[in-house]
Amino acid sequence: MSSRDVVLARVRRALADVPRGEGYEDVPVPRDYLRVHGRRTPEERVTLLAERLAEYRALVHHCAGDEVHLLVMRLLAEHGTQHVLVPPGLDPRWIAAADPVRIHDRAASTARELDAVDSVVTGCAVAVAETGTIVLDGSPDQGRRRISLVPDHHICVVRVPDQVVDSVPEALERLDPSRPLTWISGPSATSDIELDRVEGVHGPRKLEVVLLSQ
Repeated sequence: MSSRDVVLARVRRALADVPRGEGYEDVPVPRDYLRVHGRRTPEERVTLLAERLAEYRALVHHCAGDEVHLLVMRLLAEHGTQHVLVPPGLDPRWIAAADPVRIHDRAASTARELDAVDSVVTGCAVAVAETGTIVLDGSPDQGRRRISLVPDHHICVVRVPDQVVDSVPEALERLDPSRPLTWISGPSATSDIELDRVEGVHGPRKLEVVLLSQ
């Protein structure tokens, strides 16, 4: 008996009590788990998000709406950015004061061209306070998934408190599963067998999150 035969036999045994013709959509799945752990005010929710982001080694900045262009300009200058990638729907006021050459998000851009970009500035779809996670869904202010994965420096603007939810279940309710979702919890990092942390392997080495008060 081959390994394939063994696997198929186990599948048949596991499905022995399933009526013929029954599909996964025919069986209701109970979703009585906790959706949120505790109750928080909007201010507490934003504070928790900032704490979780910092734990993941993201750099967190707070600013008001009329200050965001100055903050983004300073962050790009401190990084030494000469070329910044800009999604087509990004609020132009956010980078109005910035000096770097603006590179537009184009389908024809190659990985080599994107790798030559110093920074990218995006918005986000939603942020999860309990996990310190930011979700991008490819909307015009966020651009294609790859632009947030190839450049070494990512500045992500989160509108608070509107875009911040407590938990992952709450975030899922706001998201369209048919869109290209990218879940970000801190800068890209991995560890080898000796637990030596290496950043920037699968995405940006440096993640800066701007919590924009509205």
